Amino acid sequence: MKLCMAGIDHVSAALEQREKLSLVRGQVQAVLPRIAEQTGCAAVLLATCSRTELYLHAEGERVLPDAAEVLCEAAGAPACRPFLVQRTGGEAVRHLMQVSAGMQSQIFGDDQIVSQVKDAAALARELKTADAVLDTLFRRAVTAGKRVRTETRLTGVPASAAQAGVRRAERFFGTLAGKRAVVIGNGEMGRLAARALVEAGCAVTVTLRTYRHGETVVPQGCATVPYERRMERIEGADLVVSATTSPHFTLTAEQTAALSHPPRLLLDLAMPRDIESAAASGHTALFNLDDLGELGDADNAARETALRILDEETREFFAWLNYRAALPLIAQLKSAVASRVRHIRDYDALVADGDAETLAELAANRAVELVLGGMKQKIDVETMKACLEHIGKGSGR
Repeated sequence: MKLCMAGIDHVSAALEQREKLSLVRGQVQAVLPRIAEQTGCAAVLLATCSRTELYLHAEGERVLPDAAEVLCEAAGAPACRPFLVQRTGGEAVRHLMQVSAGMQSQIFGDDQIVSQVKDAAALARELKTADAVLDTLFRRAVTAGKRVRTETRLTGVPASAAQAGVRRAERFFGTLAGKRAVVIGNGEMGRLAARALVEAGCAVTVTLRTYRHGETVVPQGCATVPYERRMERIEGADLVVSATTSPHFTLTAEQTAALSHPPRLLLDLAMPRDIESAAASGHTALFNLDDLGELGDADNAARETALRILDEETREFFAWLNYRAALPLIAQLKSAVASRVRHIRDYDALVADGDAETLAELAANRAVELVLGGMKQKIDVETMKACLEHIGKGSGR
């Protein structure tokens, strides 16, 4: 199997390096077809707030390229090359399985990553950059992630970055009940944060872009303010959360310095970052994604169960892969067996007489002998029972 991946995440690099390789959906749509065309490989790009990973698969005689170099060039960040980790073959498969289960996430047990893995595969499918191998791999990884969530519990605290951020804010303030919060951004992460803040007892205001008023869904219990007037609500607020895909800062040091009563806490859930680092001061604390990684954990039993599930799904993928690789040989085997069956003694006479039942029995016996004759070292009672059961089902019995 010619499969490789290269990626950067919270383990291999700090936030400053990761955000240079951060890609939003529109950027992925632009670079992924170019990657597939230039490399001649099938490609899927997984880009989230804490990781960017490129998966490549090559068929036939084609040679896999340096995936790290390809990713850095596509993102326009060659200086990030030393921070990327590369994996090939089974190691890449097992890594994706663990990623989808949230076991490689910055927030351990992250419950958002499985949908992000699914979306990455769907986008590659839409762009026609995925092939059967990558598509099946990502489908199996999504199945693995869902099984881990339904069959075990990896974490005893909220798992998404938004919920983890709110939990960190609760620790900072002691309680969020009665606090005033402003959430900048009404995408998925912003809505999750807003809902969690409302549930914690905050009075929440969500910013809306004026031109998107008719397209957005505001979480229940939240007030709204146009993005352009956000500083009016930030004045005197206790907490500001920013979670946008903007390429520019949503909150700068100059803006916070101009406030008479700046917030006590700034929470930046964006990648790349939304809030300028200098916006923090003696009065105002700032947490970003790299400050949220200690809120999830798993006991040994839950971890072992999760790893068992991932091993099962990994084996299923390789079983499919092996069967796929064997298909040309299976076709050859069918042809060879058919050719040998035609040399059965009395074959022509039976065909002429129309004795279909006898002919079928002779052909079946000969076919079984020919196939099993080359597999004597692989045959056991349980395998034969499984074959009989499968044949019985196939005949309607």
